[in-house]
Amino acid sequence: MNLPRWTVTLSAGFSAALLTYSAFYVRGDTGAVMAYLRERARVRRFADSGAVDEQVREAQRQLAALGAQIAAPAQALEWWPVACLVGLTVAALVWWLYGRRAVQPLHAGQLERMVLRLAYRKGGAFTLQDLLVQSPLTPQQAQEVTDRLTAAGRLRAQQGTFEVVRS
Repeated sequence: MNLPRWTVTLSAGFSAALLTYSAFYVRGDTGAVMAYLRERARVRRFADSGAVDEQVREAQRQLAALGAQIAAPAQALEWWPVACLVGLTVAALVWWLYGRRAVQPLHAGQLERMVLRLAYRKGGAFTLQDLLVQSPLTPQQAQEVTDRLTAAGRLRAQQGTFEVVRS
């Protein structure tokens, strides 16, 4: 369980830091970024259309000037610690949420549904050994759940095998 938790945590934290840095890099003006991308596509189409080299270079110079107006690398570099702090905060939140969910004990209803799902996957009958091998239940939990389901009339025990009572 640690590898998925670490993977999700690191990717979420790094992504948040990178997105924050990107927002600082363009001063939060995503509309200008979209205008730059449209202009870049227009310049590419212009160059592919067979225009004169001097005209293409002039269009590329104008595109570079537009990019320089949008980008603020010095400002982004100044705000890099804030972007890292946002990334660390997101990573810590994801780590905490992931861990909180992992350590919560399963409720009786969840355990019963787990056992019944196994029973239906196995064609309506299973053994206690099947349950222990194919579920995360401890032997004590498995015994308690099967006893509860048997007492409630949802399972029938016969010679070490449990069968689902269909009603």
